[in-house]
Amino acid sequence: MKIIAFGASTSFNSINRQLAAYTANLVEGADVEVLDLNEFQVPLFSEDTEKEVGRPEGAKAYFAKLESADAFVISLAEHNGTYSAAYKNLFDWASRINQQMFAHKPVVYLATSPGPGGAQSVLAQAVGSAPFFHADVKASVSVPSFYDVFDVEKGEVKDADVAAKLAEAAATLKA
Repeated sequence: MKIIAFGASTSFNSINRQLAAYTANLVEGADVEVLDLNEFQVPLFSEDTEKEVGRPEGAKAYFAKLESADAFVISLAEHNGTYSAAYKNLFDWASRINQQMFAHKPVVYLATSPGPGGAQSVLAQAVGSAPFFHADVKASVSVPSFYDVFDVEKGEVKDADVAAKLAEAAATLKA
């Protein structure tokens, strides 16, 4: 099973990318590829830009990665209660290639933040809109207070309850 994992952020030290990678690697025997959204440069989406430039190479490359996957672990950064602008823009471009970009493949959605909210707003948006993009959402987990529950140096969860929730979510990808 090939799992594509990423944090929906362009932060070089993305806590969401760390969480996605950790969780995807809980799936025993999986081939995990962790994406960095900085590798997929695209202009700001508009129909006018699409008419002018067509589909940018960054969007094509991102979509090709999605096509290559058997499953996804996506951890969403929350900016002002919604998706990060960079992720939303890349997502919009990819949806122009094929709105059914997740092709009925299993997805685990995660979200985290340094604060107590755990990016729950953006997580709810992603889960709610998933059917429009043919994502088969198997689980969703919000992880509040990231730095209190995750040991960044060791790359592991130090809170037993959070670790159990993430392991349960990861196990749904093998079901």
